[in-house]
Amino acid sequence: MTLKIEPIGIVVGGRAEVADDYWGGVRSIIRLDSTFPLDVVKGLGEFSHLVVTWHFSQASPDDVALHARSPRNDPRWEPSGTFAHRNHRRPNQLATSFPRLIEVDGLDLHVTDLDAVDGTPVYDLAPYFEEMGPRGEVREPAWPGEMLKEYWAQAR
Repeated sequence: MTLKIEPIGIVVGGRAEVADDYWGGVRSIIRLDSTFPLDVVKGLGEFSHLVVTWHFSQASPDDVALHARSPRNDPRWEPSGTFAHRNHRRPNQLATSFPRLIEVDGLDLHVTDLDAVDGTPVYDLAPYFEEMGPRGEVREPAWPGEMLKEYWAQAR
């Protein structure tokens, strides 16, 4: 089955260029489709964070890598498969981020720490419910922490 979806909005502002690190403090706006009624955001301002699904729109379908490779192609880390990574080399080139919601201004959602560049299509969003977060102990190998140590550092 093929799923056809349309963007519900677009990222406005923030960073203009794709980069691996220094996303901390980046402010941007998720501008929802102007045809939506204002009721779609009623109550959203009571939440601190969002769950945002967006598309790596600047990536090429040729970037998809359905094989094991070292994270960021760095040989210090053992190769791992496509679904052990969180990047544009995935089959649908979709990402999920958890930005902090600063303000709801009509259909403009002001956020910080959204790691999507200006012009990125947004396909879905929802408030983050703590009760829907991970249950039980969270575990991961060492490489994500090593690789992402500068990811949320202040933007340069």
